[in-house]
Amino acid sequence: MSVNATGSLRGRRIVVTRPLEQAGRLSELIAQRGGIAVQFPVLVIEPAADDRDLAAAVENLDACDMAFFVSPNAVKYALDYVLARRPWPSKVKLATVGKGSQRAVEAYGFSGVIAPESGFDSESVLALEAFSEPQIAGRHLIVFRGDGGRDLLGETVRRRGGTVSYVSCYRRACPVNDGATLIELAGTGQLDAITLTSSEGVDNFASMLGDAGMAALRGVPVFAPHPRIVERAQFAGFTTVLLTAPGDDGLMQALDVHFNSLG
Repeated sequence: MSVNATGSLRGRRIVVTRPLEQAGRLSELIAQRGGIAVQFPVLVIEPAADDRDLAAAVENLDACDMAFFVSPNAVKYALDYVLARRPWPSKVKLATVGKGSQRAVEAYGFSGVIAPESGFDSESVLALEAFSEPQIAGRHLIVFRGDGGRDLLGETVRRRGGTVSYVSCYRRACPVNDGATLIELAGTGQLDAITLTSSEGVDNFASMLGDAGMAALRGVPVFAPHPRIVERAQFAGFTTVLLTAPGDDGLMQALDVHFNSLG
């Protein structure tokens, strides 16, 4: 849908829950529309507890056919480490989960990054020709990720005849913040929307706010870019949860449509 976004969020306070390192673009897009981005990170990204996995990846990278990055954080922590110690092997293709991560890889000077045109999950990646059974069979995939996560990608690659190794290059933690500012804004009717961009983030949000805080924010519209996040937000108790297209652009389009419809 084409929407005139100019001033669509004028005076609206929109909660941005991305980690601080990733919140800048969405906050800027909100400000461009006259809105006020209220940054409330629900994840803290930290280096891995030790670098043994990354050190092994540096040694073994030549034996890989493709490197997959699960997020912009994986891109940063993996490539900063690897490229400081060795050049990237030309035969090792780079792949990632969506447009935001693709831009992060390209910022390091790489081209030809394999990524879905739409969608930003394992299902979208596995639908790509590069991950089809004829293409992936006999290939070795190295997956750069945080501490844990879904294993659908690796399990499917193995079923299709490939092999997979995992490298933990960062870890996620829940910030310490009682959400008093959000609760105060909601109590005075000055909180207009919440963006939630990961299922783990939804859980952290609810934990940080507590029962009383969640009760105060329950009626604030939530915008989430994936059905799993929508489901988790509904389970957490939010009464209005809107599914958006992927990424910051998808969130912004949905915010534009929603608030333009309110006049």
